[in-house]
Amino acid sequence: MTELTSQQRRDAARLAFSLLDLTSLTNQETDADIHALCENAQWRDAEGHRIHVAALCVYPRFIPLARKLLDERELFQVRIATVTNFPAGGCDIDIAVKETQASVAYGADEVDVVFPYQAFMNGDTETPLRLIQACKAACGTGVQLKVILETGELKTAALIQQASELAIAAGADFIKTSTGKVPVNATPEAADVMLQCISAHYAAAAKNPAPARPVGFKPAGGIRTLEDALVYIRAAERIVGADATRPAVFRLGASSVRGHLVSVLEGAEETQQAGGY
Repeated sequence: MTELTSQQRRDAARLAFSLLDLTSLTNQETDADIHALCENAQWRDAEGHRIHVAALCVYPRFIPLARKLLDERELFQVRIATVTNFPAGGCDIDIAVKETQASVAYGADEVDVVFPYQAFMNGDTETPLRLIQACKAACGTGVQLKVILETGELKTAALIQQASELAIAAGADFIKTSTGKVPVNATPEAADVMLQCISAHYAAAAKNPAPARPVGFKPAGGIRTLEDALVYIRAAERIVGADATRPAVFRLGASSVRGHLVSVLEGAEETQQAGGY
């Protein structure tokens, strides 16, 4: 990998910041934590120019508060994501749909639903297909559905590919690697398989007169540095294309990485290196 100049690193950090789904899903959150999360959704440079994350991901009960706080900060473009069927990826379609409907009613812009990966690993493809289709219908036309495959549990490339293809066929707007709640979360290997499936989706759609339905990609879990983020950004550009790293079709599911991105943007890394730390 070619070493980046300081300016290239700042540009890359700016891009990565704009792709963040800033996430707080400990289930121990208080209103004060949501206030802090909303404040961290933006960053200003020395001249006062502001950039913001793509979305905040919170539990459904915090959606109204998060929207209110973002709007107070004039962060109207920051979307609100939430989670359903989370984190276990159960097989009860009715529960997953009701959770999704409630999230939409609370004002979610995006719903990250966990794929019933245990059932899928046991050979059941019908339940995952119907669950995704039903949750997509519950989202209506204005809310995006991001399907969490839990690739670290699926483990093999063959299962990750099959799950990706099933989720895309069922109507997923994004496919996402992980909940962040299992030992193995996003990996470059899983990302490559998922991105190849997205690329194949676009290639197949190119044969039809209608425009391709957009399908995005979201790696999540274990992304802590700019270098970690760039692994996935570059993979999307390499496999899907240069247009594949826009917030509309690419997200980074991470919160701990924000601090490192800000240190790059503010030149703190260079100061530390110069000082021998």
